[in-house]
Amino acid sequence: MNVRCLGYIGIESENLLAWREFCSEFLGLMDVSDGTGSLRFKMDEQSWRLAIEPGDKEDLAFMGFDARNSDQLARISQQLSALGYPLTEDLKLAKSRQVAFLMKTLDPDGLQIELYYGATENTEQMFLSPKAVSGFVTGDQGLGHVVLYTKNEAEKYRFYSQGLGFMLSDTILMGGKRQLTFLHCNPRHHTLALVSNPAGTHLNHFMLQTESLNDIGFAFDRADNLGLTLSTTLGCHTNDKMVSFYTKTPSGFDVEFGYGARIIDENWSVAHHNSASIWGHKRPA
Repeated sequence: MNVRCLGYIGIESENLLAWREFCSEFLGLMDVSDGTGSLRFKMDEQSWRLAIEPGDKEDLAFMGFDARNSDQLARISQQLSALGYPLTEDLKLAKSRQVAFLMKTLDPDGLQIELYYGATENTEQMFLSPKAVSGFVTGDQGLGHVVLYTKNEAEKYRFYSQGLGFMLSDTILMGGKRQLTFLHCNPRHHTLALVSNPAGTHLNHFMLQTESLNDIGFAFDRADNLGLTLSTTLGCHTNDKMVSFYTKTPSGFDVEFGYGARIIDENWSVAHHNSASIWGHKRPA
């Protein structure tokens, strides 16, 4: 039994003002913060997808996975418990996250993982991008993807594959040294990727996918106009064929803004790649 999708993520940061400008003025997300101290951003019919919470970690703080319904959440809970990762119910947190029911645990690197069903769809407050982004690819594919660092890749893979039901998409050997392992739980090419790193932080980058190539071009111009630090130029990845670029967030890790990724279907065959990009994705001079 597998989760449906990555429903939301939360980032801990001291730089809330910088994050508010970054998400609204660069990413084009809709600010739906309620004035309680945390920031929340909307990108589709769901009430929110991205949260920024006050704290000094400057890192990913939690991820929420949609388990569809109570029966499937119970099955996933059994899978995780069998691996040594029992879930605990949290009614207060469910109310805060605006979901019907929520359980939580920690993954092998101590990252809070939340399993839920019944996310609130706030259709009376339709998504309106402050930067006229045409739309984001979400729905059954979820928020986007995250690339996670791990101190124990084998155990991390076991947690997400045997516990949450993720399946292998493909692998990339970066620079002949570090292997990235890409995992899917729905038609999105990958919702997760894992890479070994003993440093102890969780997040390499998160990705948002737009519905139009022009959205990427406009975002590239906005990054320049806002004086953001580009991590890469425009490029096209070898495995998911996404056209994208990367820029630094206020917390120092990257965000990837992309368009046009291929999807997984029943005929998918796992492959290995010796480079990450077909063209582009160069480090700026």
